[in-house]
Amino acid sequence: MIIRGNALRMTLDQLRIFVGVAQREHVTAAARALHITQSAASAAIAALEERHGVKLFDRVGRGIALTEAGRLFLAEARAVLARAAQAETVLGELGALERGTLTLVASQTIAAYWLPPILAAFHRTYPALGLTLQIANTQQAARRVREGEADLGIVEGLVEDPALARWTLGQDRLVLVRAAPFGPETIDAPWLRAAPWVLREEGSGTRSAWAAHMRALGLDPEELDVHLTLPSNESVRTAVEAGAGLAALSALVVAPALASGTLHAASLAFPARPFFALRHKERYRTRAAEAFLSLVESWPERSANQGAGCVAGIGAAGAAPAGAKRNAKG
Repeated sequence: MIIRGNALRMTLDQLRIFVGVAQREHVTAAARALHITQSAASAAIAALEERHGVKLFDRVGRGIALTEAGRLFLAEARAVLARAAQAETVLGELGALERGTLTLVASQTIAAYWLPPILAAFHRTYPALGLTLQIANTQQAARRVREGEADLGIVEGLVEDPALARWTLGQDRLVLVRAAPFGPETIDAPWLRAAPWVLREEGSGTRSAWAAHMRALGLDPEELDVHLTLPSNESVRTAVEAGAGLAALSALVVAPALASGTLHAASLAFPARPFFALRHKERYRTRAAEAFLSLVESWPERSANQGAGCVAGIGAAGAAPAGAKRNAKG
């Protein structure tokens, strides 16, 4: 909370309500998510506006939208809430690792296919710690770490942000797949230029890795024949299985479909794709986060099944060597 003299100006609850309403642009939806009444949410927003003489929201049709003042205040409100959460974490960690929480944000491939066995092992080792996993694409994940909404991020795409430390934590490969078996045709630049593509959305690590490899082959990704752009690995895989076109997806994602014969892999080799860990350079580094990273860095030694499900002849998806540089500066 912010206090001037002896007068209470605003509370953390008011800031949480304001952020919740701003994110959803709807008072009722925010109140439901925060488990409060609509009148309580409206009262908190009204108190902020009246006390400071600033309008934070405009009514637009049946919804609301942030004013310019509201947009500026949103960044400050998020920063205050993140700082308060850090302070609570510091107090909670003064003892042993028997309490506290760890919030991770990961891109889809990592969250759905690479992280689950690691999260299960972490929970077995530290059963009293709370663990939350958010799923977002690379750009969204970087923003959440930067704004203090997550302690650590693990993403597939390259992030260049001066506020974030970045280092390699693992890797996988993309595999070129379609529903029909590949014949003796040569898969070269002209073949790829004419192919119908099914892709992930802009901002995803999978899309970025695909685009980088197309450029390395002398192709402009913007000039390729994209039939569908879909928001998840599963939707892309299902569309390709239905014959919608060609896709480049993680070996972790397509391994079951290749084994069952619903998808077929081309011989085109994609380079290894690193998984990057992200943390804020200036924020408090929790003991829970350090414990999690130590577990990930030792994961190849702890699991004999590391790389299970990788595509034969294409390359394993695995973890980086123990001792990955979690103190990396960029």
